[in-house]
Amino acid sequence: MNLKELEARLQSLVEVDLLNVLPGKKVEDVIIQKLAAAIQLNTIFLEDGSIAAPDVYTLIMHPLTAAKWQDAQLLTVLLHSITTVAQEAGFRFTITPTVTIATDEKISTSDAEIVASHRVESMAETNATPLDTGSLEDSGKLPENAFLIVEGVKVFPLVLSVVNIGRRLDNQLIIDDPRVSRNHAQLRSIKGRYVVFDLNSTGGTFVNGQRTSQSVLYPGDVISLAGVALIFGQDNPPPRPDLKDTAPLQHASADRPTASLRDPHSTAKFKR
Repeated sequence: MNLKELEARLQSLVEVDLLNVLPGKKVEDVIIQKLAAAIQLNTIFLEDGSIAAPDVYTLIMHPLTAAKWQDAQLLTVLLHSITTVAQEAGFRFTITPTVTIATDEKISTSDAEIVASHRVESMAETNATPLDTGSLEDSGKLPENAFLIVEGVKVFPLVLSVVNIGRRLDNQLIIDDPRVSRNHAQLRSIKGRYVVFDLNSTGGTFVNGQRTSQSVLYPGDVISLAGVALIFGQDNPPPRPDLKDTAPLQHASADRPTASLRDPHSTAKFKR
């Protein structure tokens, strides 16, 4: 199934499902197009030769658009359609896929960004493993190709084992927003994964809508610092010799503003 066929089938599935449960509702064509591309471009080959579709989907929209999506039935329809079209294309899922909505005021009300990625292992497996947070420095390997998408448009590469986030100028990631505390949160590399810690912030740290004091991060997770959205990602996932090369989703706004570190000890500052 090529991209045009996948897109057409996804459009058909969404329209039929919406007609059954939410008559009169419509999903914009741009979202269907980008979802279809996200599914196809982010598939990976597994060791047994099967092809896995991405299982974490984050839709980044303008707050006014996102308000229209705060409907469990609508998200269920979208998830069902994604699952069906991926399976019809011969792809499979390693775990149950999820869809999350994030907001960014800079995105047009008629547009959306799609972040699709693979969760490396199930949450149940992770929760069964005690989290070692005794040291700021992890003796294991730094997570590869990890990054944060700041407010939907700016990419911040994660190249340090400890990344402090807040308004203070001595943080590695400086977010100049009054909602963010001076020392708001910290990312630490622990046992090959990044873990986010809340630093007793005023507005709180949330992962996928749930307030947290510490949480292991997976590609596609949406971190909210008192309302400022950061999306954690890894390049689909880090390259492995037994998996085919994958590429991030390309879209029309590829020339959007991007901030990257020139030196591991330098800082980046983002303003609203």
